[in-house]
Amino acid sequence: MADITSNSSVNISYLITKTLSMKFYFPRVHLFLFIIVILCPMVFADLSSDKQALLDFAAAVPHRRDLKWNPATSICTSWVGVTCNPNGTRVVSVRLPGIGLVGTIPANTLGKIDSLKNISLRANLLSGSLPPDISSLPSLEYLYLQHNNLSGNIPTSLSAHLNVLDLSYNSFTGAIPKTLQNLTQLTRLNLQNNSLSGEIPNLNVTKLRHLNLSYNHLNGSIPAALQTFPNSSFEGNSLCGLPLKSCSLVPPAPSPLSPSPPSPSRHSSKSKLSKAAIIAIAVGGGVLLLLLVALIIFLCCLKKKNDGSPRATKGKGPSGGRSEKPKEEFGSGVQEPEKNKLVFFEGSSYNFDLEDLLRASAEVLGKGSYGTAYKAILEESTTVVVKRLKEVVVGKREFEQQMEIVRRVGQHPNVVPLRAYYYSKDEKLLVYDYIPNGNLSTLLHGMHFCFSLYFS
Repeated sequence: MADITSNSSVNISYLITKTLSMKFYFPRVHLFLFIIVILCPMVFADLSSDKQALLDFAAAVPHRRDLKWNPATSICTSWVGVTCNPNGTRVVSVRLPGIGLVGTIPANTLGKIDSLKNISLRANLLSGSLPPDISSLPSLEYLYLQHNNLSGNIPTSLSAHLNVLDLSYNSFTGAIPKTLQNLTQLTRLNLQNNSLSGEIPNLNVTKLRHLNLSYNHLNGSIPAALQTFPNSSFEGNSLCGLPLKSCSLVPPAPSPLSPSPPSPSRHSSKSKLSKAAIIAIAVGGGVLLLLLVALIIFLCCLKKKNDGSPRATKGKGPSGGRSEKPKEEFGSGVQEPEKNKLVFFEGSSYNFDLEDLLRASAEVLGKGSYGTAYKAILEESTTVVVKRLKEVVVGKREFEQQMEIVRRVGQHPNVVPLRAYYYSKDEKLLVYDYIPNGNLSTLLHGMHFCFSLYFS
């Protein structure tokens, strides 16, 4: 007994094995009491330590959206972005995309949760270096940190179970770690739009299906194991070899005894174009310049004619009570209403962005005079209703004003509230809560009466 309980970090499976080996010496009742008294507190201690690590992370990293992490509530059921294992004993996923995290990622916070399999902090305003204790978590399978401003070298200590590593659109420097070739489970590697330099290591990973190293400062030849990937995986670098242009061979230095090539004649080196050719080139260049100017003027007039509404200026829109979530390529936490952004109203507790919404599985709920309503199920098993407007031609400012009116109407207890909307010239989406109580006809003829905006 002393050798089991003296070390607080002893593995639980070892304790169980050790306990079962003593069943011949203790009655079953004593064995049961031993498991309850000794092992159960260790399980709760693990979840408690996970909870404290998350609270330390939230306290150290400012965030523009309220995480609603209440220490008095259950971490596995009510904390935004946190997922536990089926037994509710450990935290296995932390997904906080686009919530406006600002500053550096502190060490000894998320890196202390050794049961984490999925970390997504993409589309935030994180900076500084990536702590090695996060990338080397023993159970980590998915690491999404794209669209931040992280810098420094990519850590060489990486989890052997990594399946997806996405560090794109950051400011990482240095060489690509050679330890990546040891990740036998890696299927997706995205390092595009950083400042990485040097040669590409021989990443002979058989399960790798998606690779993007574009727009860095890489040089040298592409390893043979990576030549099956498309050109887009390597563009924006100083690379050669398949699938790009072949590497040019450096010609051998000429022997000092070999005769030098004959120099061109004085007449050929100083040959000049005739006056007629010079005049023809000048006239042709002038005509092409005039045609180019005329084409630019025509396109500007056509664009001005087709643009029926004034462009929205940067800054906060007329609705003062809403927050915005950016698409990944625009970062996160930005408060001005630019295009390609999903706009959330104040009080919404949803934690997804436009990319999550577009990738969600959907089914048609019904069609109305202004569009079609879909039931969308997101990655976190969040279900919403998306109304896709069709043939609605309206300027952005007028559309935002109408959305503000709909939001105010949604404050009535018998009206489904509008949670978010998306506006672009070609696409307009409305996001509502999903009410799993049948359609409007059922509600009108049943015990309850409720207005629905889904099919209006």
